[in-house]
Amino acid sequence: MEPRRRGRPPAAGLTEPQLRTLHQIRNFIVHRGYPPTMQELSELLGITSASTYDRVNHLVRKGYLEREPRKARGLAVARVPAGEVSDVVPVPIVGEVAAGKPILAEQNIVGEVLVEARIAGRGRCFALRVKGDSMVGANIHNGDLVIVRQQPAADNGDVVVALLGDEATVKRLHISEEGVELRPENPKHRSIHVGPEEDMRIAGKVVAVRRHG
Repeated sequence: MEPRRRGRPPAAGLTEPQLRTLHQIRNFIVHRGYPPTMQELSELLGITSASTYDRVNHLVRKGYLEREPRKARGLAVARVPAGEVSDVVPVPIVGEVAAGKPILAEQNIVGEVLVEARIAGRGRCFALRVKGDSMVGANIHNGDLVIVRQQPAADNGDVVVALLGDEATVKRLHISEEGVELRPENPKHRSIHVGPEEDMRIAGKVVAVRRHG
């Protein structure tokens, strides 16, 4: 059992150490895109592994955390303390994106990532896992999650998720008198010239990136 500090009542049914542990987990997920291992959490908190397990077990029993068995990164934030304004919101991770089909259809959603409310609170958002190295110059790497604000149009120079036929691609939008291009940020890849007869639409604008690994 954890000793309760004198002079300050528990916040929303949590002791101060438990509340601090919950905040560390939330912050880690927001900035990394995945939860910490118990060892990483122990190092962040500056406490022993045994104390870390004890705090996490209390948070699970009180319904603030959920744990997926047999996974090193199996922690998930289930809720925030009552009366506390959440600074993060869950954004659905989309697996497959196809033209003509709703991006956020239930069958497309493969998970969630926590994103700062100041970013994801401005319109409907989704997250998409990047494949390939065509955008490394924009610091978007293979396996990263891009956080995308769903919108049908974007400005010249925006990094967007565009749908070309049945494939989604992350590129920088370039609009000129000559037409529309989807430009990579890697000289090894070629720009995609979009002709007036081609089936291309903007799924949304990239507003944040969550690093993989």
